[in-house]
Amino acid sequence: MSDILKECRLCPRECAVNRYEAKGFCGEGADVRIARAEPHHWEEPPISGTGGAGTVFFSGCTLRCCYCQNYELSSLGKGFTLSVRELYESFLRLLDMGCENIELVSPTQFVPQIIEALDMFGDKRPTIVYNTGGYEKAETLELLDGYVDIYLPDLKYFDSAVSSAYSMADDYFETTLRAIREMFRQVGRPVFDDNGIMRKGVIVRHLVLPSHRKDSIRLIEELRKCFSPEDILISLMSQYTPVFKAFEHKELSRKTSSFEYESVLKAVEAAGFDGYFQAKSSADEGYIPEFFDKKYY
Repeated sequence: MSDILKECRLCPRECAVNRYEAKGFCGEGADVRIARAEPHHWEEPPISGTGGAGTVFFSGCTLRCCYCQNYELSSLGKGFTLSVRELYESFLRLLDMGCENIELVSPTQFVPQIIEALDMFGDKRPTIVYNTGGYEKAETLELLDGYVDIYLPDLKYFDSAVSSAYSMADDYFETTLRAIREMFRQVGRPVFDDNGIMRKGVIVRHLVLPSHRKDSIRLIEELRKCFSPEDILISLMSQYTPVFKAFEHKELSRKTSSFEYESVLKAVEAAGFDGYFQAKSSADEGYIPEFFDKKYY
């Protein structure tokens, strides 16, 4: 499967770079690179549980979000190299620490290597969470069928002009919606264990941006046309904090207001979706984790 990297088309960019010789649009070559692997206790309650999600933050990204909280690794290249065996051992370390699952954060550019690492579990693979910006190829997601239990995609924008300006992806909405359909095909409706921990399903995340509540409301309305309230869960986030290149856009240079967030929340409720809603206190740079450029464990 690693031969995919010789002419990489894993993401919708389809840059076709030989990643053994050069870096793709994602900023990554053929070596797996991560910037952090630690328990994370601030995901949605059925993801974090009591033990925390076992988050592995991968370097690089298929998007170029000007306000990315993880810009150090998504755009600035922070991270350290692991072999596939070391990646598997990092998963084991998190499970030994009591994590509820293994959460792969921005993993698209390393799908072949991740599959190799997950195969090392054999029949004893833990719950796998795929946390993504949503900009995925359905064909790449098909490779993960049977490996991923919970999909945690963003759905950031409806308007192509907005997605182009902020994330360099004018086809974001239609591409991401197709990806979410494939995710749902694989894992189906939400399933929880007796302790309320999620074991299967899709949670669609949406971060309410300042000055764009109408785009958010339209996005929720369109999502409802594709999915019934029983199919997926919604996680409506208020944690927007202007960082990185957000200050190049005047409309993004402030936090989201309570009015904006609550307007979108009403749209979610009107659509009948259930899910998770975030306190405004989470809109703080203090919630951004520390990332590393050398292996530290």
